[in-house]
Amino acid sequence: MKVLLLKDAKEDDCGQDPYIRELGLYGLEATLIPVLSFEFLSLPSFSEKLCHPEGYGGLIFTSPRAVEAVDLCLEKDNKTEVNKIGLDTEGAHCGNAEKLAEYICSRESPALPLLFPCGTVKGEILPKMLKDRGIPMESITVYQKIPHPGIQVNLNSYYSKQGVPASITFFSPSGLTYSLKHIQELSGDNIDQIKFAAIGPSTARALTAQGLPVSCLAESPTPPALAKGLRLALQAPRC
Repeated sequence: MKVLLLKDAKEDDCGQDPYIRELGLYGLEATLIPVLSFEFLSLPSFSEKLCHPEGYGGLIFTSPRAVEAVDLCLEKDNKTEVNKIGLDTEGAHCGNAEKLAEYICSRESPALPLLFPCGTVKGEILPKMLKDRGIPMESITVYQKIPHPGIQVNLNSYYSKQGVPASITFFSPSGLTYSLKHIQELSGDNIDQIKFAAIGPSTARALTAQGLPVSCLAESPTPPALAKGLRLALQAPRC
């Protein structure tokens, strides 16, 4: 059974994207199509802040792109670490904004603001929760999402060769925004046959806002969780 995942391919130590491997264990033939690209913003300003760790109580990361922005700044300044302003690695496993805020609030309240590198589109849950707890935070926009230049060509190629997929998984509201029009045009009347899956509640809400049913909401943003959810969704009888 053919399924479409709207994400970049990322090889693991075995040389294969973990989503393709995990879904294959359930007999699902997955194809990955990237729908997002990123461009970095305000890196000189961000680099300047990183050069003055004494002014901050910690760093908050909620996206891989923010980590990449730090790496770019460090590379530019010939540095290798920002431990003086970094939260310990435990914070990297919090899972979502609510849990991350709870983790931060459980620690000793910092006297200095936490530095939060983020994208142009960011959730308000974390900033609001920290503000309500009296924890200072300074945000700086370091990247923005843009449509992948190959969305239309890649989707056209997929549909012409593979046909309408049994399922399409969206990994972000932005990915949905940039790809949905093309998917609707290519699927035509067959769009009702597609089981739509979402990684994360915000993506599920975006699907619902577009009038599309969410057949699968992965319990966590991991290959096993998506594979389990899709297996159940594709076994369910169609209305």
